[in-house]
Amino acid sequence: MEVRRLRLLREFADRGSVGAVAAALHMTPSAVSQQLKVLADEAGVELLEPDGRGIRLTDAGHALVLRADDVIAAVDRAAEEMSAYKSGNATVRLAMFPSGATLLLPRLLRKAAEAGIDVRAGHLEVGYADAPPALTDYDIVVTHRDERTASLSSPRVAVSELMREPLDVIVPATSAFAHQGAVGVTDLADADWISVEGGFPVDDVLLSISAITGVAPRVTQRMLDFTTIEALVAAGHGIALMPRYAVRHPGVKTLTLTGVRAARVYEALTRPNPRQFVVSVVALLSSGAQAIGEYPAG
Repeated sequence: MEVRRLRLLREFADRGSVGAVAAALHMTPSAVSQQLKVLADEAGVELLEPDGRGIRLTDAGHALVLRADDVIAAVDRAAEEMSAYKSGNATVRLAMFPSGATLLLPRLLRKAAEAGIDVRAGHLEVGYADAPPALTDYDIVVTHRDERTASLSSPRVAVSELMREPLDVIVPATSAFAHQGAVGVTDLADADWISVEGGFPVDDVLLSISAITGVAPRVTQRMLDFTTIEALVAAGHGIALMPRYAVRHPGVKTLTLTGVRAARVYEALTRPNPRQFVVSVVALLSSGAQAIGEYPAG
């Protein structure tokens, strides 16, 4: 079985359709289908089967994808080693969510450059459950989750916990609560809340708090940007749950939430058995996170 065909099979597993694979790899759908058929002939079993108007992996196809991960990882590690002998450096593709990048990326780029690693970072803002598919295009995906949410670790996704970041309540500087250092959830039962979109960790934590305490937050505004949320709170339009190290606005006061644990966990996702330079970048992320937040996570 040729590695290039195994890569196509893995692309199909990650992207979900022949058309998506063709678009991503600048091939025609018929060329992709033909190569997958050749791979099935080489394997001696059916790798794909009809699924409504489309196709899906068979059990054998799923099994071969797991083996393809191992083979491709080994080939990539060998290619990286040869490239390092030739040029002395390597490239690692990294995806991060914005507030995490603000905390970790400046130091990471400096440390990686010192180690001869060229990190190419990209923006990724998706819900926790939607993060693994990004490994199709990136070597490392740094994501975040409610600490009560189960990890995404699986046979095709390796998870490294980086740090735990507490979530605090922010209120306007003019609020009656502003002079307090801490506040309980029940004290905020009548407040208007400003939150992020549903499915993102901060909102997941808010829902978890509601389930634990029985106090349902009245969310009046949703914005997927902490700078905007802070500005709205400072202007008196409500209160919000914010990651501790993301608070910047001088017009808000930060209060510790009492009576319930509230935090998000940073994780670095990779494929199992990644290239050594990828391992090195994860280690740099971990050391940078350790210097900032609670570590180890949990």
